[in-house]
Amino acid sequence: MASAFRILLAVGLLACSSRAAAADSPNGRSRFSEADLVRHVAALKKKTPSGFTIVVEKPFVVIGDESPTNVERWAKGTIRWAVKQLQDGYFKQDPNHIIDIWLFKDRGSYIKHAWEIHRDRPGTPFGYYSPTRKALIMNISTGGGTLVHELVHPFMAANFPNCPDWFNEGLASLYEQSSEKKGKIIGLTNWRLAGLQRAIRAGKLPAFRTLCETTSHQFRNEDPGTHYAQARYLCYWLQQRGLLRKYYARFVANHRTDPGGYRTLMEVLQEPDMAAFQKRWESRVLELKFP
Repeated sequence: MASAFRILLAVGLLACSSRAAAADSPNGRSRFSEADLVRHVAALKKKTPSGFTIVVEKPFVVIGDESPTNVERWAKGTIRWAVKQLQDGYFKQDPNHIIDIWLFKDRGSYIKHAWEIHRDRPGTPFGYYSPTRKALIMNISTGGGTLVHELVHPFMAANFPNCPDWFNEGLASLYEQSSEKKGKIIGLTNWRLAGLQRAIRAGKLPAFRTLCETTSHQFRNEDPGTHYAQARYLCYWLQQRGLLRKYYARFVANHRTDPGGYRTLMEVLQEPDMAAFQKRWESRVLELKFP
């Protein structure tokens, strides 16, 4: 195992070497140097249990207890692809710090190591982003959807630190079921659709203004079961009309005067009557299918 560790670490660092100048440059994406990265990996080696593989995939370090081949596949495949797509589409700056991505091979490993390494008791079976620990902590046996979702959050924190939860989670949720079209990431319909359709039929969906004005506590703890889905499928609507990236850019520009993004939403949609728009949106959502 030690041999595999050394080989994969060397490969990761060599892959990064072509971008080392950018990492050290004040005009580059990264906010940490190559030397910072080397020191970080050395510190990781001291606390990482045996049987784990470390792969450097800037701006992340991936640590997993699947086979070395599988850990490298996640790093060079899903993570590299998602990072490039998010950078190209939205985020000019990399995360503020080196972020560790812990990929635990199954539920048992996830629960055990989240506690032993991070002193966390996960509140989700899939995985989560911990800003305080500068880490994504994943049960990778559930698939890569949550991994792509959680990758959005450290990028959002670096590029739009005042982003309200509804848009942060809406954009992240959009890409938890995603593909690529004409070189760009696109969100697809997913499992959140059924619950949203039930809420629409029951007339229990809040107005978009209410969604945009939710606080973090309200969005996460007073969720009637629809906040994530409503935010996701609003982003899906914008995406399908070629407006999502435009909305993000304008929201960032306007956030001081429009912290919830509602006025910017009206502007980008060119919808003076949002109640009428929501009725049309709800009708369209009811026509969507998954799978």
